[in-house]
Amino acid sequence: MLTMNATAQKIPVVATFSPTDDNTDNALSNKTNLLGLSKGQLEVFFESLGEKKFRATQVMKWIYQFGVSDFYQMTNLSKKLQAVLDDKACIVPPKVKFKEFSNDGTRKWVFEVAGGSLVETVLIPAEDSKEFGRKTLCISSQVGCALDCSFCSTGKQGFERDLTPAEIIGQLWVANASYNDGVPTEHRKNMVTNVVMMGMGEPLLNYEPVVASMSLMLDDNAYGLSKRRVTLSTSGIVPKMYDLAKDIDVALAISLHAPNDELRNELVPINKKYPLAELIKAAKAYVYDENPRHKKHITIEYVMLNGVNDTNEHAQQLVNLLKDLPSKINLIPFNPFPHAPHQRSSNNRIREFSNILNNAGFVCTVRQTRGDDIDAACGQLVGQVADRTRRAMKWQQKVAGHTND
Repeated sequence: MLTMNATAQKIPVVATFSPTDDNTDNALSNKTNLLGLSKGQLEVFFESLGEKKFRATQVMKWIYQFGVSDFYQMTNLSKKLQAVLDDKACIVPPKVKFKEFSNDGTRKWVFEVAGGSLVETVLIPAEDSKEFGRKTLCISSQVGCALDCSFCSTGKQGFERDLTPAEIIGQLWVANASYNDGVPTEHRKNMVTNVVMMGMGEPLLNYEPVVASMSLMLDDNAYGLSKRRVTLSTSGIVPKMYDLAKDIDVALAISLHAPNDELRNELVPINKKYPLAELIKAAKAYVYDENPRHKKHITIEYVMLNGVNDTNEHAQQLVNLLKDLPSKINLIPFNPFPHAPHQRSSNNRIREFSNILNNAGFVCTVRQTRGDDIDAACGQLVGQVADRTRRAMKWQQKVAGHTND
């Protein structure tokens, strides 16, 4: 395990690819935002303009493959159509309110979405020095989160609302744009190679917009990502796991964090509604039963909490729980946040826990902590987000009360 402690760089926000002022917002309010629309929806839109359906494919490629938001730069469209689109449509991602780039290559954006709410997105490069190295974008699906997992700072902020497809896919659009600033249109490339729906929120509780967004990620006319490079992470919304298997073929990760119901009820409260037996059954169905395309494994995410879920007994319980489920286990060193009730397991404890799993035949890795210097590490996506539910305040008061006892 390697923890990166690079110094963050605050980057000034420049409105290169998206509008950022109120006057622009007002001007766009009566236009149709084409960002986030499916090919079918775009075809309907162009037919409403008296155009042929093939225009949808042309415009999709401009939007997603070249990151173009100015219709007058779409050179295979007639000047007349360019003017019509400029009058009736727009391509607008969520506003970038703040961005911060770490020296380890991690990039974090704070977006303002409709209504003034804020969400965060993080890009983590495996090899930032390589122009076309793996770059994984962690995308948010909701403003806040309703699940309130005990180790996650985002959950302490409560839940405000679901994100729209434009707000979800817009995070990917902006991340790619960050590598193409100043690059001529014909030379722009999509730099994000992997997407994980592991940001703020529970993706399966915002099902339709999330599936629509992932479909664009897979669409060859949009981003054309491999289905193995798009991953949805769920805490265990069991009914929607069955739906997901039928509706789209992407990789699945389960935010597990405990090997028995008693402990998981405490760490991941949704377990009280969908206990481990139901969760594992749904995971097996995702691999084996629901869709013959799903010849793959499940990724198990397991945050390492000192003295809570990291004993050898817990490791053996995890072995028994997963013995019939094709899975890879990703151990995640806990990333502290203010007033956190947990501490990170030691390196030695994580190593011994990992050895038990590896010796049992599992592929077990320890996640490299990246971006913690800019509060961009797993479980930290909250720092810039206003708490409108007052959950964080109540929780901090509760923690302080225990401290004073």
